[in-house]
Amino acid sequence: MNTIKRKQILTRLRDNNPHPETELNFSSPFELLVAVTLSAQATDVSVNKATDKLFPVANTPEAIYALGVDGLKNYIRTIGLYNSKAENVIKACKMLIELHNSEVPQDRDALVALPGVGRKTANVVLNTAFGWPTIAVDTHIFRVSNRTKLAMGKNVDDVEKKLLKVVPAEFKVDVHHWLILHGRYTCIARKPRCGSCLIEDLCEFKEKTSY
Repeated sequence: MNTIKRKQILTRLRDNNPHPETELNFSSPFELLVAVTLSAQATDVSVNKATDKLFPVANTPEAIYALGVDGLKNYIRTIGLYNSKAENVIKACKMLIELHNSEVPQDRDALVALPGVGRKTANVVLNTAFGWPTIAVDTHIFRVSNRTKLAMGKNVDDVEKKLLKVVPAEFKVDVHHWLILHGRYTCIARKPRCGSCLIEDLCEFKEKTSY
């Protein structure tokens, strides 16, 4: 995989989807933070079903904190790991109120300090809510990056560092969304849909399928 081929891959992904967006429903940085926190080991669809009921009732740190852990659980119990997620969201709301004037901080260290927020979640919030050129690497992006040879690494941190190094600046803000959508719908885990892939001829995966 060389620089020219990488740019061709990213150009095609951009041409196919010039303005990619997350599939999580949100209308503020705080709603996004909550949604991404809830999405760990859960599907965006399941999170949206829960937050579509939660956010009309409570969509600020104060309002969700007022629900309490048990009150929040009533809205998110259909999501995996909802017990620990409810506790983390309530604790995070308390910290946002007390330390950040109820605003989501535009600072990775401050975000990671919130309960339930790791580097990936922080990167998603910084990128999607604030337009930072960060790249959050999840299982989809890890798979696509390694399988195509776009940016290879033994773990998500390695892949993130490699992507930040090799992805040209013009693509950095949106590459997270392109790769996650590509991994979710085309370059799927068990059997990639190479036959319908718009970058098949540029991808360096050796065991291509006709599907």
